[in-house]
Amino acid sequence: MYLHLSLFLFSLLLLPLPSISQDQQPDELVDLSNLVDMKYHNGPLLTSPINLYCIWYGKWDPTAQSIIRDFLRSLSSSSLPSPSVADWWRTVTDYPDQSNNHVTSNLILADEHFDSSYSQGNQLTRSSMELIIKAISPPLDPQGVYFVLTSPDVQMEEFCRGVCGFHSYTTSSIVGATVPFAWIGHSGTQCPGMCAFPFASPPVNPGFQVLESPNRDPGTDGMINVIAQQLAEASTNPYNNGWFAGDETAPNEIGDLCEGVYGTGAGSGLIGNVNTKPDGSSYNVNGANGRCFLLQWIWDPFRNSCYGPNAVN
Repeated sequence: MYLHLSLFLFSLLLLPLPSISQDQQPDELVDLSNLVDMKYHNGPLLTSPINLYCIWYGKWDPTAQSIIRDFLRSLSSSSLPSPSVADWWRTVTDYPDQSNNHVTSNLILADEHFDSSYSQGNQLTRSSMELIIKAISPPLDPQGVYFVLTSPDVQMEEFCRGVCGFHSYTTSSIVGATVPFAWIGHSGTQCPGMCAFPFASPPVNPGFQVLESPNRDPGTDGMINVIAQQLAEASTNPYNNGWFAGDETAPNEIGDLCEGVYGTGAGSGLIGNVNTKPDGSSYNVNGANGRCFLLQWIWDPFRNSCYGPNAVN
């Protein structure tokens, strides 16, 4: 449910962090298949077409918004060259519910709302999220997933200390409906080393050789990676009774298990093999409008391991 920093940053502290390049031959990713007990807990998944709603909270740079929109519009695009964002999402669609209906591959950016007046202030708490969502004029879409995306100047409890984003669901008593939502903060000025890794040096190793972000905007590119993970987890575990490993009070969801893994050979402080564009920026999936993105891998229920479409067999 939450994108935790502690496990990944602790691993960075313990492991050596050499420079990242495509021609290195890093150690293999630690085999977690015998350690992870990913289970289905009989709850609903998002198997119907998903309507995505963005709530732009705060003052946003139009270029950053354009990059995020292009990512969201890439999720269901079948016309992109492989490996694509849609290929990455295909692993999410491998998760079935109890009727063997799988998470949908049909996602659209249905609408956008703008809260540039900071209706709940610029210092938010988790309880602020439903109030922000409520303000966009219910009724809410029963097939909607609502993203509260906060601008770089907005502070959120635990942001940069414990989480980069989280997903949950609304309550009928507050907003009149129960629908999944997620919050993701823009870390560009607050904590890029934590929430925009590997485009900024982690605080535990300030000498780490960072990668150039694919859209030349580390904060926004890092945010897109968190958006992808939260959407994948909200689709496979929308109400905390779907797919996860461990206890429901602290579930390990399909993205949590693969933090820091972006390509084949990840391990020993390396993110794995990724592609490099002529301008020197790094990516592992292609998106709409000629954009590229770097998305962490997610847990594959068939391979019983972390996987992404840029995997090298």
